[in-house]
Amino acid sequence: MTLLKTCPCQNKIVSSWLMRLSFLWLLNQNCCRASAVWTAYMNISFHVGNRMLSELGETGVFGRSSTLKRVTGLIMPPEGKSQNACNPNTSFSSPRNSARNSGPWLALIERGGCTFTQKIKVATEKGASGVIIYNFPGTGNQVFPMSHQVFEDTVVVMIGNLKGLEILHLIQRGVRVTAMIAVGRKHIVWMNHYFVSFMIVTTATIAYFVFYHIRRLWVARIQHRRWQRLTTDLKKAFSQLQLRVLKEGDEELNPNGDSCVVCFEPYKPNDIIRILTCKHFFHKNCIDPWILAHGTCPMCKCDVLKALGIQVDIEDGAESLQVLMSSEFPETLSPREEEANREAPPPRPADKAASVEEQPAAPARDSQHHSVEKTAHPSP
Repeated sequence: MTLLKTCPCQNKIVSSWLMRLSFLWLLNQNCCRASAVWTAYMNISFHVGNRMLSELGETGVFGRSSTLKRVTGLIMPPEGKSQNACNPNTSFSSPRNSARNSGPWLALIERGGCTFTQKIKVATEKGASGVIIYNFPGTGNQVFPMSHQVFEDTVVVMIGNLKGLEILHLIQRGVRVTAMIAVGRKHIVWMNHYFVSFMIVTTATIAYFVFYHIRRLWVARIQHRRWQRLTTDLKKAFSQLQLRVLKEGDEELNPNGDSCVVCFEPYKPNDIIRILTCKHFFHKNCIDPWILAHGTCPMCKCDVLKALGIQVDIEDGAESLQVLMSSEFPETLSPREEEANREAPPPRPADKAASVEEQPAAPARDSQHHSVEKTAHPSP
């Protein structure tokens, strides 16, 4: 017995979801390739009195479009109070009492005021081989990979605010600071917003399908148990209703007797009738589907199933009960078979008798006509 109806559109829905997941997976792969982050090793050297001190650490992060190569040079901040280098006329100064040599130099710029691309463009136009951008005040040593346009042969690195201010204060005190920037380690940033969106959609989709299939199996199991109980109850209930086979001489075969109110056919010998709890009787093949579809006697509206102790929602389960009846009780005719039988009813004996009785009617009228003629024309 089919307990659940499967909609043909479910396969299309599953296919569309799989296509979306594949698209999101491919998009996430491209995003993850673009989210690779390279750290920067920075060897900072400066003179304190007669001593040269150096500091080496993985303190920076390369920009997303930065050239990945080693670069060495003198660190130079912008001139004036503004350190953001957003003005195209910004110039970079060397430390006091130290002439700028002709070698490569690195621009030290504060974040903010304009885009990273604008800052890098100003520095490269002034001849910088690399750009070091330190973060906002209050961010400590937090860094992140900057997004900017591609500048060929220009190294772009972000360092923390504390480290940047430390270097700036040394330069402002006249200390000559040089830095060597080298490519560090590669890190894959998995938890970007594309990946988070992908994981949310994937998790929600998987959870939906898991919940859907679990609920579907749970409902199918409940319905299966319910139909098993209902099948057993119906068998017991219909076995309680009396069945009779009509024979010649039975009161139901009286020509003036009632006909079956379901099919409107008179009862004939060898017909099987079912007697309901209200003592009304009908053709078995007529009343069984009627009870399953309506639950009541077609004459007195007595609730037959309720009288037999069966509680079922007839309005919601009429079609299912019809299917159940046809599968569990093969001898029961379906409504379509009843209609077919009703469309082509067998000839009734009463009809034959009527037709036979109608045949001599014409001669009787003829004889009456002849008698009238004889009366109208008496013999001389």
